[in-house]
Amino acid sequence: MATKKKAPTKTAKKAPAKKAAKKPAAKKPAAKKPAAKKPAAKKPAAKKPAAKKPAKKDKPKVKRTPNAAFMAPKLPVGPLAAIIGDKPMPRTEITKKIWDYIKKNKLQDTINRRMINADDKLRALFGKAQASMFELTKMVSKYVK
Repeated sequence: MATKKKAPTKTAKKAPAKKAAKKPAAKKPAAKKPAAKKPAAKKPAAKKPAAKKPAKKDKPKVKRTPNAAFMAPKLPVGPLAAIIGDKPMPRTEITKKIWDYIKKNKLQDTINRRMINADDKLRALFGKAQASMFELTKMVSKYVK
């Protein structure tokens, strides 16, 4: 016959846990005296130059040229012409002149610098009281030919 194991009962008493004896506090190591200054180190022997990795292609650095589409002169019309003038200029220059106007008149929001508070001229350009700097070029594109 096979013997069955008995499951432990909840009424079984556990042996009382022994309290660990207190250990004496560890002593702090004595403060070390500052090390005496060593004489200046000798210069190390000449190092061998590191082996250069073979370059894939050595291209001479060329100054980056802007995209011709950005540099084509565009004619500002309507409310945009009232802000920056009516002479043809590249899109990059148009954006720069608008930002000059915004900074000159302190129209950038003081708390959220990405927002532009519109005055009377900019309200005609934006069509609303406040616009994001990321919407600026989208709104300007309506008024260039």
